[in-house]
Amino acid sequence: MSGPAAGTASAATTTDVVCLGESMVTFLPSQPGRLADVPSFGRGIGGAESNVACALAAAGHRAAWVGRVGADGFGEHLVETIAGYGVDTAAVRRDPDRPTGIYFRTATDRGTDTHEVAYYRAGSAASAMSPANVPYEELFAGRILHLSGITAALSADCLALLRELTAARPGRPLVSFDVNHRPHLWRGGDADASVLLELARRSDLVFVGEDEAEEAWGIVGAEAIRAALPEPSVVVVKRGSAGATVFASGLRPGPRSSIAGGAENAPGARSTEGGGAENAPGARSTEGGGAENAPGAGPTGGGGAENAPGAGPTGGGGAECAVGGAESGPDTVTHVPALRVDVVAAVGAGDAFAAGFLSATLRGLPVRDRARHGHLMAAAVLTVPGDLTEPPARDHADRLAALDDDAWGRLRLGPGWTAADRAPEEVRTP
Repeated sequence: MSGPAAGTASAATTTDVVCLGESMVTFLPSQPGRLADVPSFGRGIGGAESNVACALAAAGHRAAWVGRVGADGFGEHLVETIAGYGVDTAAVRRDPDRPTGIYFRTATDRGTDTHEVAYYRAGSAASAMSPANVPYEELFAGRILHLSGITAALSADCLALLRELTAARPGRPLVSFDVNHRPHLWRGGDADASVLLELARRSDLVFVGEDEAEEAWGIVGAEAIRAALPEPSVVVVKRGSAGATVFASGLRPGPRSSIAGGAENAPGARSTEGGGAENAPGARSTEGGGAENAPGAGPTGGGGAENAPGAGPTGGGGAECAVGGAESGPDTVTHVPALRVDVVAAVGAGDAFAAGFLSATLRGLPVRDRARHGHLMAAAVLTVPGDLTEPPARDHADRLAALDDDAWGRLRLGPGWTAADRAPEEVRTP
């Protein structure tokens, strides 16, 4: 280890989610315009994995962030700020020889040609993470270990670490992997595409954007993405304004509960988009739903019921999570439309979606509601200027996630909606 642990509390076996990755100090512009023209910047934090940890902690879960920072003021700011959200930072290591990464960005939407980001992260403390210097006992202490493809791009040592963490082994927690394809971070060639596909296929729960799958792998469409990722128990394809499509397998009978301690799954049961009559064994659900799961059926998506042979127990729960979903039965396919949102800044939405989905997974909610909670958490971030914000209260989010399809389609969320008791569209819903 390069330095002493930072933070105050240690991760325990009761941790819900452990997130590993680089967090950086981000400098946000005081006004729109080119970086060359912006006169001053405000300081914030940024990092896909720490964003997920902060959102989960703010939503009431026990989250830990594992990373490396420099022995400098920026590293101190990161650790203090992330811990301020309620995240366990005890496993963060300080590196006396390498700096904390920083970056500057413009106020323009990341999806436009005028958006600029200037990274100063080469040789950062986080890029020195390797299988030899991370605390495995802390990484495996949670029920879920959340990773992303960004870490794999930082260095050869970081890639080796992710390969170690995604390897099938007894005792491995459920591995959540956000592809997060960032072409500018890779060192040229097509290595990034093959590496990201490899890591995704070794994971249990995968988040991938339809656009990034096309860019990285040349794969078009949600069904084709699932075909390229047959092993994960759950694949969440984010489709922008079209919503999200979730492919979930692993509904198998067995004495063990789902990751969230839910009910035993009935043989052949499949969850649906909207509830309704009982599904026939082996049937797929449809987008509009209507079919009800067999009595006692639990949701998929967290390494449900009893898992494939060779799967190890989770670190905190007693439920086993499947390392591969290929042998777990046919998929449930659930499409959940996106919400209409008055966007303030299109930053951090993907991380927030992952946090919302993981939060609902930990709680054992149905697949549809997991995706809806992802959309709601993303909407909270989209309606503020930065990457992080206070999520809606749990009962508020649960109430919105439970709306019928028509009421869900009428929702329109703008700045301040998380502080409102009810959205106007919800009030009009019978």
